Amino acid sequence: MNRFIDESAKIGMNVTLGNNVVIMAGVQIGNDCLIGHNVIIHPDTKIGNACRIDDGTIIGKKPLSSPRSIFKVPTDLKGTEIGDFCQIGSNVIIYCQCTIGNRNLIADLATIRENVTLGDLNIVGRNVTIENFVHIGNRNKLETNCYVTAYSEIGDYCFIAPCVATSNDNYMGRDKERFKHFKGVTMMTGSRIGVNATILPGKTIHSDGTVAGGAVVTKDVPAKTIVAGNPAKPFSEVPEPQLLENNLDKQ
Repeated sequence: MNRFIDESAKIGMNVTLGNNVVIMAGVQIGNDCLIGHNVIIHPDTKIGNACRIDDGTIIGKKPLSSPRSIFKVPTDLKGTEIGDFCQIGSNVIIYCQCTIGNRNLIADLATIRENVTLGDLNIVGRNVTIENFVHIGNRNKLETNCYVTAYSEIGDYCFIAPCVATSNDNYMGRDKERFKHFKGVTMMTGSRIGVNATILPGKTIHSDGTVAGGAVVTKDVPAKTIVAGNPAKPFSEVPEPQLLENNLDKQ
C-alpha cells in the first residue's frame, strides 16, 4: 500500500486511509474520518472529526499566479481548516487559507479558491466554482455548475440554481480604473437566483429577493420581489408561502 504521511502529521483514532494518500507536514486529522484513494492534503491543513473525503481530492492547494495576474499570491497563506462531519466528494479542490464550517456537503468536482469562508450546513453542488475572497454563511444551496465570482458575500438560507453566473468586473479586463471597482455580488438572507441567470458586478439581492431563470440583473433586487427578463425588472412580489419566514422548518 503506497502512502506518504509526514512524521509531523497528527492523525486521530479510527481514521481510514486509501491507497496513494499524501499527507504533508503539520496536517491534523480528527477521529473517525474516511480518506479515499489518491487524496492529497497539503501542509498545515486541519480536518475535524467524522469527515469523509473521497478519491482524488486535493485539500490546501496553493494558488498559481501568472505574470499577467492583477493580484499577486501572498507567500504567507495559512492552511485550510475543515470542520466536523463534512462530506467532500471526488476530485474536489479546496485551496489554502479556507475556513470550512461543520456539516457541509461539497460535491464532486467542486473548486473552492483561497480565502473563502463557508459556514455550516451548506450544500455545494457538482462542479461549482467559488472564487477567492468570498464569504458564505449557513444553510445555503449552491447547485450544479454555478459560478460565484471573487469578492462576493452570500448570507444565510440563500439558493443559487444550476448554471448561474456572477461577475465582478464592469470593465471586462481593460482600463486601469477597473482596479478600483472590483466587487462581486451580495445575496442577503433568503435571497434566491433561478437557473441560468446572470448577475452583473456589485449588485445586491436583498432579503427574500428572487431572480427568475435566465434573467440578467443590472440593478439591485428589492426585498421580497421577483425580477425577470433582460434587463431584469420587477415582475411580482414573492408569494407569501415562499417567504423564508414561512419555510424555516423546511430548511
